[in-house]
Formats: sequence, structure tokens, C-alpha cells
Amino acid sequence: MTWPTQAGTAELTAMRRIRGFEEWVRELSLAKQIVGSVHLCIGQEAIPVGACAVLEPQDAVFATYRGHGWALARAVPMVGAFAELLGRATGLNGGRGGSAYFTAPRYGFYGENSIVAGGLPIAIGAALAARYDGSGRVTVVAFGDGATNQGAFHEAMNFAAAFALPVVFVCENNGYSELTPIADMVGEPDLWRRAEGYGMPGERIDGNSVDAVRNAMARSVRQARSGDGPSFVEAMTERLVGHYIGDAEQYRMPGEVESAWRREPIGRLQRELIGAGMSEEDCTAAIAAADAEVASAANEALAAPMAAVEDVREHLYA
Repeated sequence: MTWPTQAGTAELTAMRRIRGFEEWVRELSLAKQIVGSVHLCIGQEAIPVGACAVLEPQDAVFATYRGHGWALARAVPMVGAFAELLGRATGLNGGRGGSAYFTAPRYGFYGENSIVAGGLPIAIGAALAARYDGSGRVTVVAFGDGATNQGAFHEAMNFAAAFALPVVFVCENNGYSELTPIADMVGEPDLWRRAEGYGMPGERIDGNSVDAVRNAMARSVRQARSGDGPSFVEAMTERLVGHYIGDAEQYRMPGEVESAWRREPIGRLQRELIGAGMSEEDCTAAIAAADAEVASAANEALAAPMAAVEDVREHLYA
């Protein structure tokens, strides 16, 4: 552990905010107050929190459809995020985007994408633009392990390497390509090794350690910002819930989820902070404060008016 207790407390709070947000989203979805496809990042919170800790305001983040955590880690307002998922007029996109497509570019969050690997070529466009607009922008694009078997992934990696673009590829490897173990779908399950074939550095890290994520991303972002091109970070993690809300998870081995809960990032960080001298009471207080913030944001969003049907065609571009 290389961070001071104060920084660790901030990261504990940030991860708990994401966890609490996702727990509320799950319950609201089951209650049919959130409609449409919803994918949760419960268990993967350390990756967006650690990654976004080293980004600048001008940097751009592109996420998958499991991207709520990335949005919150980029300081997207929680009330607006809840309202968007709930179809409220006060949502980030007026209630039009829902869970799968919301975006908040003023916070450096350029949205989710329901097409597997679909965000990678879009992120490459943002990285290419940064070569000419003088912004000093670094692009981070997050995707799941299954996306590494899509053609768009390979094209994006090759293009980024060929033109030394300022982009960091972050693979959130939770072990499953939707419902199938990624190891059953590839000849080499160490996905980070693919980076060498494109001429860029790659590494595998512990994605349940916010410290490991932050340190690895700091290296990669520094490389990109200095003009030395892209890199690939494979962050190993485990999702503690189904691929989607309603997933029966019959593909899981007996005891697998229970075992994963013992390694999840929030409890792990709590133990590390206590070991570094933080009191259990302070840890509990930080988590309670995060939970209270989430509950307040959810209730405020629930009280907002629904998006008007008459306005459904406004703010749409094709």
C-alpha cells in the first residue's frame, strides 16, 4: 500500500458511492421503475476509481454498457445519473439515454456503448483529434474481456499503435465473456500479451486493488500524455452479480460468488486502511456517509417529473 490514509479514505468513499448506486439501481430495476437493459459493476469498483484518480479534466473516458462506475468516478452528478436511468426530465440526457447510452461530456465521460467493443473505434477518434487540437487530452477506453475477440478491438489497437495515439486500453477482465468463461474462448487467456503484437506495452494487474490500478494507470497515462503512444492494461476482477439483472447465473461454479466476495475491493481496502492505522469507526463513518449521499440522490431523482413524451424527438442527432 503506497497511499496515505487520507487518500485511501477518499477512494473507499468513491468505491462505496458506486456500490451503493448500483445497489439502488438493482432494486429500482427489479421494481420496474428503471426499464430496459441494465448491467451492474458490483465488484469492479476499484478499476474506474483507480483509473480516474490520475486523469485530468480534459481527458476522455469511453465505457461499456457496464459503465455507471466510470461515470461516477469522473464526477458525473449522481442525481442526474439516477434521473437518467429513471427516465426523468432532469436526467443527464433528459431521460432519453437510460442505462445503456447515457453520456456526460462536460465531465469527460463520453458515454456507454451497448455494442461489444463498439466504444474502441470511437475512442480512437477522440485520441486522434487530440493530436491536432492542442488539448493535451488522453483517452481511456474500458471494455470487457469478451470485447478482445471482436474485430473493432483489433482495428483500434492497430490504428492506435501505428499512429502513436494518446490512448490507454483498459480491459476489465471479470473472467466471463457474458455467460461463457473467457478461457474457453481464446487460445491464450493472458490477454495482456496481445499488446506486444501491436507494438505497445501491456500488463496484467490486480483490478481489485485500487492502489495497483492507480499506479498502473499513472504509468500508462504519463506515457500517452508525453507522446509515447498507447498501452494496454488488463485489470483482473470479478463481478459479484449476474451479467445482467435477472441473470440466473447457472454457469457459475458452486461457491464461486461466495469466494469472490472475500476478495472484493471495498472490504479489501477497508482492511488495508485499518492495517495502515485508520480506525474501524472512521471506515464505518466513511461508508455511512457515502450510503447517505446515494440514498439522498436516489430519492431526489425519484421525485423529479418523468420525461415528457412530446419532447422525445428533441436533442436527437443522426
